[in-house]
Amino acid sequence: MSQKPILLIGAGGHARACIDVIEQAGRFKIAGVTGLANEVGGKVLGYPVLGVDADLPQLLKEFPSALVAVGQIKTAALRIRLFELLERNGCVCSAVVSPRAYVSPHATLGAGTIVMHGAVINAGAVVGRNCIINSQALVEHDVVIGDHCHVSTAAVLNGEVSIGAGSFIGSGSHVLQCVRIGADCLIGMGQSVFAAVPDGTHLPIAKLAP
Repeated sequence: MSQKPILLIGAGGHARACIDVIEQAGRFKIAGVTGLANEVGGKVLGYPVLGVDADLPQLLKEFPSALVAVGQIKTAALRIRLFELLERNGCVCSAVVSPRAYVSPHATLGAGTIVMHGAVINAGAVVGRNCIINSQALVEHDVVIGDHCHVSTAAVLNGEVSIGAGSFIGSGSHVLQCVRIGADCLIGMGQSVFAAVPDGTHLPIAKLAP
């Protein structure tokens, strides 16, 4: 099976993790990445940095598929802006799934979403567009995740949880079944969420008892 060329938007740490997933999955051939002005001409894990954001309209004429490969913690704004730029240019990648992840055939993944190594997405789950389901994350049955969310490493979303668009769920966090977390929320590392969380809420990183 021939590999489709793909352009990665971003040249940082998350881009390197995306490269590893894409290489292992084997569906796409990475043509290059975009980055900051001082990174152009360099390489990320052997792939050339072809340009900056301003070059994207021209670059996207050449590549039929592209993936937002910048990370998301405090805000989804940059990932949303880049994803919308891809959409305007008719160039959005299908979901990318690590061969070391499990995605139920009864689950749904939106365009531009990446599922990293060791993640599990169970039956009936619906994951929106431009999401990151990071390493070892567990998305249980019938969970609904809005567009532009990041479910971070080893986070657990139990059955029928819903997550509003643009939210971040921190590493090692646990969300009780059927709980709704609103849009544009930030759930800090290690939090346990037992009740509904309104839109725009920021819960700090959980601290261990002294």
